[in-house]
Amino acid sequence: MIVIILLAVLLILFIGVAFYLAGYSMRIPSMTLEQARAWQEAHYDISWYDGLQKTDYTVSSDDGYVLHAQLIQNTIPTNRYVIISHGYTDNRFGTLKYAKMYLDLGFNVIIYDQRGHGENEPTFCTYSARERKDLLALVEDARARYENMTILGLHGESLGAATSVAVLQYKPEVDFVVADCGFSNIKEVLMGRGSLPSWLIDIVSLCAKLRYGYSYGEMRPVDCLAENQVPICFIHGAEDTFIPPKHSEEMKAATKGYRELHIMDGANHAQSVLVNPGGYKKIVELFIGRIDPSIL
Repeated sequence: MIVIILLAVLLILFIGVAFYLAGYSMRIPSMTLEQARAWQEAHYDISWYDGLQKTDYTVSSDDGYVLHAQLIQNTIPTNRYVIISHGYTDNRFGTLKYAKMYLDLGFNVIIYDQRGHGENEPTFCTYSARERKDLLALVEDARARYENMTILGLHGESLGAATSVAVLQYKPEVDFVVADCGFSNIKEVLMGRGSLPSWLIDIVSLCAKLRYGYSYGEMRPVDCLAENQVPICFIHGAEDTFIPPKHSEEMKAATKGYRELHIMDGANHAQSVLVNPGGYKKIVELFIGRIDPSIL
């Protein structure tokens, strides 16, 4: 009897730990806009941002969730647009490291807070499962809002890259994607972060499904590329140990459209554009030039 009680207690404790890990993995310890801006100012020049004309607006996703977005208008009139998606725990200010590049290339830039981040209502992260539908809503809104649009691209960092890849499942009306250090599936990232065995992650995934309605198996951007024909430029830091370059390699192999993969020497996670800004811009410029030669 004592053995049975002990086993029951251990089972209850194990289940409790599994549910805790599920909650821990899907929480969003996001930064405020002020914190994110301060980080950007400390690491690179964003003085150009304040002087530009900007328009704040909101977009409702398919489930009614409200996303805060901002258009940064190019000083030179242009019909090209790009939507930039930030990484996990960050917010729209985290995209400014890429925004200036696109302004220089003749784009208007749309930045936004991903679900649960920035000015948006707190919620849990589903690592592209819900976020891809949010981005789809932003794409559809942009196409309707800016009727003069001739080119619409997507650019994402980390979670934002995964989201920008995963949305391609819905065949949105976009012309290109630049995916920087995205993950092909979240399970491998979680295994790597905590050195946890696959079987334990599978149990935690089940708990996530029971608690939140989403399992880790639904957070696999690589599975969204089976029919994709949108050109994708994958960029990944060679020294990235958080999300290793093999994730971009797997997604490159999975997509059916034109694709490139650039491994940036000396760059850790989400650092490629800071380590080699000139080389980074040239990669993006040449890639987009395949879609719109007038950029070159």
